[in-house]
Amino acid sequence: MGEIFRNWAGNQSASPAEVRAPSSAEEVSRAVRDAAAAGRRVRMTGTGHSFTPVALTDGLLLRPGALTGIREAGDGWVTAEAGTTVGALNRELHRRGLALANMGDIDAQTVAGAIQTGTHGTGRDVGGMADQVLALEMVLADGEIVTVRGDGDGKIRGVAERDLFDAARVSLGALGVVTAVTFRVEPAFLLRSAREPMTLTAILDSLDTLVTGNEHLDFFWLPHTDTCLTKRNNRDPGPARPPSAFKHWLDNHFMENTLFGALCGVGGRYPAAIPRLNALSAAALSASAHTDASHKVFTSVREVRFLEMEYAVAREHLGQALREVRDLLDRRDWKISFPVEVRVTPASDAWLSTAYGRDSAYIACHVYRPTPNPAYFEGVEEIMTRLGGRPHWGKLHTRDAAYLATVYPRFADFLAVRDALDPGRVFANDHLDTVLG
Repeated sequence: MGEIFRNWAGNQSASPAEVRAPSSAEEVSRAVRDAAAAGRRVRMTGTGHSFTPVALTDGLLLRPGALTGIREAGDGWVTAEAGTTVGALNRELHRRGLALANMGDIDAQTVAGAIQTGTHGTGRDVGGMADQVLALEMVLADGEIVTVRGDGDGKIRGVAERDLFDAARVSLGALGVVTAVTFRVEPAFLLRSAREPMTLTAILDSLDTLVTGNEHLDFFWLPHTDTCLTKRNNRDPGPARPPSAFKHWLDNHFMENTLFGALCGVGGRYPAAIPRLNALSAAALSASAHTDASHKVFTSVREVRFLEMEYAVAREHLGQALREVRDLLDRRDWKISFPVEVRVTPASDAWLSTAYGRDSAYIACHVYRPTPNPAYFEGVEEIMTRLGGRPHWGKLHTRDAAYLATVYPRFADFLAVRDALDPGRVFANDHLDTVLG
């Protein structure tokens, strides 16, 4: 039996016919040509942090572990090999006195995987990682290595380079294998992170003020309570005031992982206890603040395994969406231990970005991995799709190309680019057949 690929959550797996670990774009090109000649489809996996089957294949699976490191850097930009993790990129940028303007709260993904699935974080002024990309190096279906730039004015396979850039930044690997990413970077900066419990009622009454008054707003609502934990991250001139080593361990490892994991385990065995456990967790929340390097504030430790569904809705629909989710949980007998997370981003110009063309808000629902609850996700998904929501490309959903074409204005244009670059569907898989057609 060949190598089996499993994702982080353990809900997706595949047994590809062949696995390779190329160490250069040239080796990726050779692998793609070999696979095409053998009639095999090709996918490049990352670190497995997608909950969907987006990276699976029964053909050739490329692993990016040998495609790592900073290739080159210049004034305001850095080119990273595709398999470099976001965490490794952050550490190298910090060493050079640089930083990304925004990022998500998990840094274990590869940079290529993060942008290809639309990883976004939260930000009032700066969007997701794809919005900080200046150029992509890609291997096309015939093995040609191309570099696509945001300011390019040429054509590739008859496609205007600017259009290809906007299509390729979030493309699920459907247009080619990304082998390097050039990011826009800026001088390193500090963020002051202020955490404060608030009621969901108070948040709903002051959403606009909270969003416009903070550079990076994130909040978590504990189901079966009226309590949220807000995280407001704003730039600070310093000096840095990081948490002590003990405080970091207590909050990020023990409280948010060890203890939380134990509570999830109890709730999994005794679901009726979950509302009371959530109430105890809500009562234990307290205000705190610290100032540290941006990448340390943006990221969180996630050790408890979960399943996740996340939808982006137009920013103006956030209040309605949250109220409907709250009302749904009040009506149903589900016992939900994981918080519901809410974030925001400005509009994006990447065609398949969940924020394309509109200021967006994200509602993420999670369940403890050993106790999945498909009905919960189904109920929330009905609310989100009724509001024109767009599912995160790396998180669980049931939407297909027919629905997605109604919520992405450039969906047909993306498919036309795909036809031009990969008419033989070398980079397809069963999941892409569903979401792209």
